[in-house]
Amino acid sequence: MSDPILCIHGGAGRWRDEITDPALARPVHDGLDAALAAGGAVLASGGSALDAVQAAVRTLEADPTFNAGRGSALTSGGWVECDAAIIDGADGRAGAVAGLRRTRSPVGAARHLLDEGRHVLLAGSEGEAWLHAHGVEACPEDWLVTDRARRELARWLAGDQGRRGTVGAVALDRDGRLAAATSTGGLTGKRPGRVGDSPLLGAGTWADAAAAVSCTGLGEAFIRTGFALRTALRIGDGATPTAAAADGLARVGSFGGSGGAIVLTRDGRWELATSDSAMARGVWTPRGQQTWLAR
Repeated sequence: MSDPILCIHGGAGRWRDEITDPALARPVHDGLDAALAAGGAVLASGGSALDAVQAAVRTLEADPTFNAGRGSALTSGGWVECDAAIIDGADGRAGAVAGLRRTRSPVGAARHLLDEGRHVLLAGSEGEAWLHAHGVEACPEDWLVTDRARRELARWLAGDQGRRGTVGAVALDRDGRLAAATSTGGLTGKRPGRVGDSPLLGAGTWADAAAAVSCTGLGEAFIRTGFALRTALRIGDGATPTAAAADGLARVGSFGGSGGAIVLTRDGRWELATSDSAMARGVWTPRGQQTWLAR
């Protein structure tokens, strides 16, 4: 029997104001604490790693502080397109969604596909319509759009680099099973229809018997490096999570990207790595929980 562990992240590279202003940082820590409490409660009661990562990510999606679900970044056209994935490391079952515009919990939609079992990835309006017709909760499109996201898009249209971010969770349960989940609104000002690494298994999200990985950062670079699967394979070959994550982030850097990843192994080792100046992240164990923002 394993000691359960939950690691989460709320995105890297978007906290330039929060790391210098405690008042702005407080909602970030509060949101991370709520997600750790939600996922930790699942694990503490003997629940599965899969249920725990879904609970943690769903909590972050509902918090407009983060770039996932409500509060997601806006495309250049001014609307939300959400991506998410969830995977059970015990048996490889997985679900993923891309380009959702009217779904309250994208990770819940991904979990629906995992449980249904026919397809792994659904995208766009037709896929979203099928999900809603089969019990996934819809929401008004405007519910997902926040004033903060509108301001960030206005800054991007005025020439600002724009902000990005993602939320994710990895967990190990008492039975030694691993799972991972990731959810994102993507890049501010992204081209409509763009899909990043988060819903692509092996790029931004992965779990198997050796390790669980969830990523955040410039998605194109994480896709090109196959970050999540490469990291898990290195751990399976004997690398530490610290070394595997560092190698992956160096490869991301070679493609002009930056970001971070949370990595958890089957023997309970974890790493919360970033090549950015800050990454919102936290860890829950039966002995307590802790969150960090500054690098």
